[in-house]
Amino acid sequence: MEPFTHLTAVAAPLDLPNVDTDRIIPARFLRKPRGATGYASFLFHDVRFNADGAERPEFVLNQAPYRDAKILVVAENFGCGSSREMAVWVLDAYGIRSVIAPSLGDIFHQNCFKNGLLPVILSAEVVAGLRRQLHDRPGAMLGVDLEAQTVAAPDGTRHRFDIDPFRKEMLRTGRDEIGLTREFEARVREFEERHAREMAWVTPPRR
Repeated sequence: MEPFTHLTAVAAPLDLPNVDTDRIIPARFLRKPRGATGYASFLFHDVRFNADGAERPEFVLNQAPYRDAKILVVAENFGCGSSREMAVWVLDAYGIRSVIAPSLGDIFHQNCFKNGLLPVILSAEVVAGLRRQLHDRPGAMLGVDLEAQTVAAPDGTRHRFDIDPFRKEMLRTGRDEIGLTREFEARVREFEERHAREMAWVTPPRR
């Protein structure tokens, strides 16, 4: 997992509230393996493309100033609905590293941390203001600083966000729970060997 420390990048505004995970990645793509060719094209597929595959020019990520966005600034309850981790996978495949919102679906919020995306929760008023600035200045950049826990707006204003210290450390070092557990492999082996010696009567014989 790629560590997250600081990101300054183009941000795209999405004004629609209650964007569920099926909107982020439609259910028919869920069987596609992560890393499959063209995986990024599944992101917002049914609102990004027409039935014939042509881009819908009104969708924000199809507009030139926002095509290379690495930050999404969204409305409330983004990532609600079914608990599909693929919704985060597809954002990552597109290149999105951070989602800024007034609120996020609970499971989506946790899945972001597990896949190296930084979810930032700010007040509805602040997030609406960020989206207005991005609409007014297409292609404008935001700065997201995990260490300082701040978001720098296009107008220079800085907004502080809260994050659980454990989640912050995991993002900063590029680890998930599996990676963290593997760091204890030697100690686990030591325990198993000691347990086998000291309580041999409960340890099944090796064949």
